[in-house]
Amino acid sequence: MGTLGNQFILSRERRRFGRQCLFTDRNEMILSVQPSGRLRLKYILRNPIDERTQLSPQYALSTAITQNVTLDNHGLNHYEGGWNVKEVNVMDEEATLRYRKKVERDDSWGIEVNQILRDVMTISSQNNSINIYQEFFIDLPEDLGRGIKINITAKIISVFHDLWFPARKLTACEWSTSEPWSFILTYCEPRSMTQDYVPPENQLPDFGNNNPNEFFKWDSDDPIRPIAHYRSSPSYGMLNTMVLIAKVCMREENYMVGGFNSGQVCYWNSDEFGPPKKICPLEASHREATTAVCWVHSKLNTEFYSGSLDGSVKYWDTRDLVMPVHEILCEPFPNDVQIRQDSHGVTVMEFEYTIPIRYILGSDMGWVFACNRKGTTATETIASCYPMFCGPIRTIMRNPFFVKNFMLIGDWRMRVWSEEVKNAPSTFYFRRRHQLISGAWSTGRCSLFVLGDNRGNLEFFDLIMLHSRPILTIKFKYPVVHLMFRPDGQVLSVGLGNGDCILLRMDEGMRSATVKEKSLMMAMFEREISRCKLLEAREEEIKLKKRLTILHEEEARKTLAKLEAKKKKILAKKEAAPKEEDEATILLRLIEGDEEFSKTMMEFNEIIDLVTAKRSKRINSIERTVFERDLYY
Repeated sequence: MGTLGNQFILSRERRRFGRQCLFTDRNEMILSVQPSGRLRLKYILRNPIDERTQLSPQYALSTAITQNVTLDNHGLNHYEGGWNVKEVNVMDEEATLRYRKKVERDDSWGIEVNQILRDVMTISSQNNSINIYQEFFIDLPEDLGRGIKINITAKIISVFHDLWFPARKLTACEWSTSEPWSFILTYCEPRSMTQDYVPPENQLPDFGNNNPNEFFKWDSDDPIRPIAHYRSSPSYGMLNTMVLIAKVCMREENYMVGGFNSGQVCYWNSDEFGPPKKICPLEASHREATTAVCWVHSKLNTEFYSGSLDGSVKYWDTRDLVMPVHEILCEPFPNDVQIRQDSHGVTVMEFEYTIPIRYILGSDMGWVFACNRKGTTATETIASCYPMFCGPIRTIMRNPFFVKNFMLIGDWRMRVWSEEVKNAPSTFYFRRRHQLISGAWSTGRCSLFVLGDNRGNLEFFDLIMLHSRPILTIKFKYPVVHLMFRPDGQVLSVGLGNGDCILLRMDEGMRSATVKEKSLMMAMFEREISRCKLLEAREEEIKLKKRLTILHEEEARKTLAKLEAKKKKILAKKEAAPKEEDEATILLRLIEGDEEFSKTMMEFNEIIDLVTAKRSKRINSIERTVFERDLYY
């Protein structure tokens, strides 16, 4: 041990250091490469061996005789402007002089003049120093501005697996607005409806219960253990009751409602774990599975709508779930007496709190229904309906920045619809190669939306950058069944077909929008809306012209039919009435009836024919006088 206390001596035996290294010198050939005969035949003798070459850039001098340029100097006349015409007569010199002195006495006049002089001198200097017809900076490298471009990337920050094995089906993801770090994942177990169902194994038995239809509330920073659990039924015997959808109230996040596969609806208090607080009775529920639920605006935040595949839409109050407040059938052309067999099944519902009167339905037949909350009958409630897709509508979501424009997703297409256009609601149209299942607008960037298909392709579109193809595509192994942005737009939750939920963090260029981008998007939407309105007006004009043409043709046909009828009547009257004979006709009829006169006329005609025959046989001899003989002979 040294004096400073920082020295330590370790002693070991020699036999513990291993085998001794012995070094010796020896000669050993490692590699021998024989000369190649083929390469020797290719050898070319050259003389001289050394040659000179010039590798420097070559320059050539050329001259051209240009045309003479004539230069001319001109002066610039400055006129005073900015006169207040209401107070000053520009043609009156005294009035302009008084107004000029009034302006010069102002304190800001000198500062403004100096600033204007600086701007004028700067602009004139630039015009004198820069040739506007010359191309500048053409010799700069292409990658010079590569570092200032916007990065368009999305990184996986965490993956949330289902706590049950095998994994259940993920149906929805709901972010919390008051707690942006928490979200709810809703699962269901369709295999529990089969006869040979084997309950899955709980991977976290110390959390929750043994109900395979329960769903959880997660913390985005902890993908291992949930922070809350909710189950579908109050009793453990009702294991076949599945929660197909659950929605948290945006205004009061302690309230949460859900829909079961049996058609019932229920109510949870999100602060208390476990079973629902209230469940509607089976006789008041839907006839088929409850597939859509949406909260609506109310004073106490206790009212919501539910839709089912049986075609019914019911209005509930969580304070009393014994009977619905109101019920209608989702018919395309409703009447006072509704028929259930004509109604469409409801797949999605949408409600915007800034538009408290309207809500929108999407059917399994591809129709969109715009409904009015103030209506009491079906004809008053269903304001309009449009056939949009060939299959069921998967998603309806409004743009968070422009709430009158929202996306519709179904079959292989995505459409952007505007409420301001009635007969032609689609303003944008996107068609993809594979069937689309989910989609969502970005809550941070007004022009960004994302689509997910059944092949696992996650595509990001930006309407300001490109319309023809996505700006970013991420490939997953399983179908993308649900998409939802966090309220701040920085994180995207991606629900996959295998039950996993992946959180993607957006890059800076994909999660924020500037004021200029918002104005560009507003102008784009207004331009598309005006285009649709012009097309709608043109369509109405064509329809009106067609109706007028049909009316004119019908009137012309009726007029022609009347004229033909009148002609037929006149002809019938003429045929029925006796004909009046004129004098010549009467005389001719009398002559034809007189036999003696006819016989006399026949004899007269025979005598005439005889005389004509005799005249034709007569021979005429011409006798000439003495004078004529001398003249002609």
